[in-house]
Amino acid sequence: MEASAPGAAPQREEASCSSWAAGGANKNLSIMSAESVEIDDALYSRQRYVLGDTAMQKMAKSHVFLSGMGGLGLEIAKNLVLAGIKALTIHDTEKCQTWDLGTNFFLCEDDVVNRRNRAEAVLQHIAELNPYVHVTSSSVLLNETTDLSFLDKYQCVVLTEIKLPLQKKINNFCHSQCPPIKFISTDIHGIWSRLFCDFGDEFEVSDTTGEEPKEIFISNITQANPGIVTCLENHPHKLETGQFLTFREVNGMTGLNGSTQQITVVSPFSFSIGDTTELEPYLHGGIAVQVKTPKTFCFEPLETQIKHPKCLIADFSKPEASLQIHTAMLALDQFQENYNRKPNIGCQEDSEELLKLATSISETLEEKPEVNADIVHWLSWTAQGFLPPLAAAVGGVASQEVLKAITGKFSPLCQWLYIEAGDIVKSLDKIECEEFLPRGDRYDALRACIGDTLCQKLQKLNIFLVGCGAIGCEMLKNFALLGVGTGKEKGMVTVTDPDLIEKSNLNRQFLFRPHHIQKPKSYTAADATLKINPQLKIDAHLNKVCPATEAIYSDEFYTKQDIIITALDNVEARRYVDSRCLANLRPLLDSGTMGTKGHTEVIVPHLTESYNSHKIQTGHSLEGCFQVIKLLSRRPRNWSQCVELARLKFEKYFNHKALQLLHCFPLDTRLKDGSLFWQSPKRPPSPIKFDLNEPLHFSFLLNAAKLYAAVYCIPFTEEDLSADALLNILSEVKIQEFKPSNKVVQTDETARKPDHVPISNEDERNAVFQLEKAISSNKATTSDLQMAVLSFEKDDEHNGHIDFITAASNLRAKMYSIEPADRFKTKRIAGKIIPAIATSTAAVSGLVALEMIKVAGDYPFEAYKNCFLNLAIPIIVFTETSEVKRTEIRNGISFTIWDRWTIHGKEDFTLLDFINAVKEKYGIEPTMVVQGVKMLYVPVMPGHAKRLKLTMHKLVKPSTEKKYVDLTVSFAPDTDGDEDLPGPPVRYYFSHDTD
Repeated sequence: MEASAPGAAPQREEASCSSWAAGGANKNLSIMSAESVEIDDALYSRQRYVLGDTAMQKMAKSHVFLSGMGGLGLEIAKNLVLAGIKALTIHDTEKCQTWDLGTNFFLCEDDVVNRRNRAEAVLQHIAELNPYVHVTSSSVLLNETTDLSFLDKYQCVVLTEIKLPLQKKINNFCHSQCPPIKFISTDIHGIWSRLFCDFGDEFEVSDTTGEEPKEIFISNITQANPGIVTCLENHPHKLETGQFLTFREVNGMTGLNGSTQQITVVSPFSFSIGDTTELEPYLHGGIAVQVKTPKTFCFEPLETQIKHPKCLIADFSKPEASLQIHTAMLALDQFQENYNRKPNIGCQEDSEELLKLATSISETLEEKPEVNADIVHWLSWTAQGFLPPLAAAVGGVASQEVLKAITGKFSPLCQWLYIEAGDIVKSLDKIECEEFLPRGDRYDALRACIGDTLCQKLQKLNIFLVGCGAIGCEMLKNFALLGVGTGKEKGMVTVTDPDLIEKSNLNRQFLFRPHHIQKPKSYTAADATLKINPQLKIDAHLNKVCPATEAIYSDEFYTKQDIIITALDNVEARRYVDSRCLANLRPLLDSGTMGTKGHTEVIVPHLTESYNSHKIQTGHSLEGCFQVIKLLSRRPRNWSQCVELARLKFEKYFNHKALQLLHCFPLDTRLKDGSLFWQSPKRPPSPIKFDLNEPLHFSFLLNAAKLYAAVYCIPFTEEDLSADALLNILSEVKIQEFKPSNKVVQTDETARKPDHVPISNEDERNAVFQLEKAISSNKATTSDLQMAVLSFEKDDEHNGHIDFITAASNLRAKMYSIEPADRFKTKRIAGKIIPAIATSTAAVSGLVALEMIKVAGDYPFEAYKNCFLNLAIPIIVFTETSEVKRTEIRNGISFTIWDRWTIHGKEDFTLLDFINAVKEKYGIEPTMVVQGVKMLYVPVMPGHAKRLKLTMHKLVKPSTEKKYVDLTVSFAPDTDGDEDLPGPPVRYYFSHDTD
């Protein structure tokens, strides 16, 4: 890293890998040439699954110029360096102020005291995010007289905090270059944001969506002009007119195979292609595969686009808003030109002046939009402020656009995007000017947006953050900038995550550095967050949040939390947290990402719907006993037997199974309707003959043997793994010839194996007999029973796990003439690796934090928004949350999922007392009382009438420390024969003095 003037050419330098050595080997990286850079998979694996290697190579050669190191510029810089571009120049002429501490997460008090230049102050912190990126800084004045020729060294220029006339000048320069320099400008003014892109007259995109090409199974093709292709029943093609498909495995109309056809959609299950009248009649089968073709996007310069903006609409409930905000922001640009300042906070005169400018500018635009006085008013009121979560959201989107600009991967934004947080100010309790005025602390920028009262509410929040991965790190940053959990008397952030830091985390989880690898995520993130805001109170844990930790995360713990936020990949874990929030009436903010896709969901007690909790019942069988006997009888005793077992498995799975299937269903087998059994989508298998010289065969044999050796604790040497050693062992292995079996083969694709197969007495006796036989023949000694549990580990390059799965899956693919998957793709699928990139993570976390502000302010239902985004397309959709449904019982008595009735009893409180208490308090008499799966009272059950006289203590049998029990009640139906009416959960307290 170094400081340089804007005119200095970015210097290419060899990646400095020394700082990574402490955190893990960099064997996967080597700088090969200026044209080709081998990608460090240990660092970039999750991102590679999003962008692909071609895009990653282009990024590794790209230079970006970024002006403005305020909160928004820093967000963009962070995301670009994490992504792994070649070089970044950060530019700023401003000095650090106290104000910046609440917007810029890499600045500290010392930077403010010494009045350091903002770019120089953050330079080292940005460079530390990724040593493979060359970061330089510049503080040279950038104005109307600056010679812009220095920009021709960059592939993309990004401007923040630059006045509109200078934006136009720089954009015109970039647009006029050959090839054009990609141009992006973006700004945040209070609770309003603007993003503009111009990638030149013709910008070619190689892959507009990043999705896998669609495969369509064909059921019929007509001989016509045009020919109509029909898909398999109940399998819609989901194609669009104008797309291209290539055909293969078509029987009869073989002339289509290998050809590429442009299609026209006829219906969800059919599409037309070219003239098929001269082709042979269609018989059966066939697969159509989508062909990805480049698409060209045309951009207009900023000066032209201002007059007739093309906007991406994010909130379809108010489609006119984008143009109204566009007009208001142009008025703000003009205001700054006229007065060399932004409107003063709460100044009515400035607000009226801005409204006049907006009205005038509206007339100059092609669509002449209606001016929205509310938008203009709140823009004037908050323009001096800065909302950090909005910066995170917009910064994530803007960063993705930079990556599109330099890679040609994914559809670019054409050409404007406006994201706003107007819902925050509309529901404020206090809107006096004094609420928004600065007080000389780090929260002044935030205070100018949401007022001091709401700032104090944020500071007093108790937050429980579950998960400290990519979204968790971003959320902690948002907390620090917002002052969450900094209150003197109340306020605390509790974060928990059981995981340790891995090298692959460093690509997205920006609070971690190489020297943190193998340290706990939660502790490390907590320490890093305190460097952003030392006032934060944070309590870091290493626990999973699950039933096993309910003693720690008890109901009492949950009720002390104001908001729970999940930052988890695991769906089951999220459902569990949801159920605890529902039980304890706590707000929950949930989010997640998958590559460029992301979602946020707001769950507020009594206002919105929640998730349902599910119970899984498990049964018992003797299956485990039979497996133990099988393992004992087939246990290898040495390395040679491990190899032999692997060879036998190869013959079984890739030869004999295919022969058996063809024995049961020969190639000429026909169904009742006369059609061939083996036709698309069914494929006949081709038996594979083992050949040690085939790399796939060798890999299966070697890695299967290694896995058997590991399971059975059998040692082996490097010499044992050689081809010659394996060949010597195989020469002694006897392979039995295939003998057909009469066993019925299941061909019904919808048939499911029963969860629990009944075990007969004969089966049980047979299991015991075989076990006794194994013991008497000394096949169940201590050494025989010694086995190691192998936990699947995708990131160990030497354990053979991924290599075995790659070989086995590709052998099966070859057996059925299916396209094979390389090791990289296999690792993603088998390892359940979730593709991830910092851009979508940052955007999602920002949107969650915006909703958190609303929850802290106790906003009404209408204020909350869920969001779905896909930055690749791009699409950002805000929707209203799902309003909670109310269930009617009878006579006006109703409840929602959030309602919980309460009854306080005492030691001699009987079941009848409980039923009467419910009737007296809630106006309806329960006819059934259930505790979990235990039926306490069901009138039709024998002996249950006598239970009415028993005490609740005797029926429930609580432990001494238990203060209450949650019961389920139901009520008699209105009509005999109908099902009982459901009721809300009832919490019964064992004494009057508990609550």
